[in-house]
Amino acid sequence: MILLSDPRVAAVPSADDGDPLVDLRELPEQRLDRRAADPSGAYARLRAGVADRLLAAQRALPAGVRLLVIEGYRPYQAQLVIFTGYREELRRRHPDWSPERLHRETTKFVSPVEVAPHSTGGAVDLTLCTDDGVELDLGTAVDATPEDSANACFTDAPTIDGAARRHRQIMVDALGGAGLVNYPTEWWHWSYGDRYWAVTTGAPRTRYGPVDLAAAAIGARVG
Repeated sequence: MILLSDPRVAAVPSADDGDPLVDLRELPEQRLDRRAADPSGAYARLRAGVADRLLAAQRALPAGVRLLVIEGYRPYQAQLVIFTGYREELRRRHPDWSPERLHRETTKFVSPVEVAPHSTGGAVDLTLCTDDGVELDLGTAVDATPEDSANACFTDAPTIDGAARRHRQIMVDALGGAGLVNYPTEWWHWSYGDRYWAVTTGAPRTRYGPVDLAAAAIGARVG
């Protein structure tokens, strides 16, 4: 299992092909949850290429099943707050851990800011729901931590029941088939074009680098 703390991730050259951010709230085909909504609407932004792939994944799902997007783009400062908050929680729980282990265990749940997929606009947290918006059982809540879920948040966790396993496999087939990659400690986290995607697929560089939402050109095109 490659974690975001792995030096191979940080070593990937960062490039950006200029793919614009789009607003999923303008795409009637895409269902968007508001639990992570922020005043700027950052949560609803994704690179156009990722939005295209989500629509392709949606078309590959069984009848009656929908993708439910929870969060896309996340600004640097928000990422830093989440990272430091979880690291301090683990420090309190495990005062005997070395700094190296503390960093590694933190990155099982939240990325270091210097390689954060969400801050490129290339990553998305999502789950499955019915046509009526009722969420399916995926084994844990979205954003369940490894600590509190006893690693049941890991995509291939052996401890979840059959229904949750089937639903996770539906996600893997649809999203993987559309070209996205999963972070294996978080069944809900998928990305494209970022450093983790590059390491996983063997790409020589990223397609997306960190983006400043305030300065970015917000596009409206989805192919």
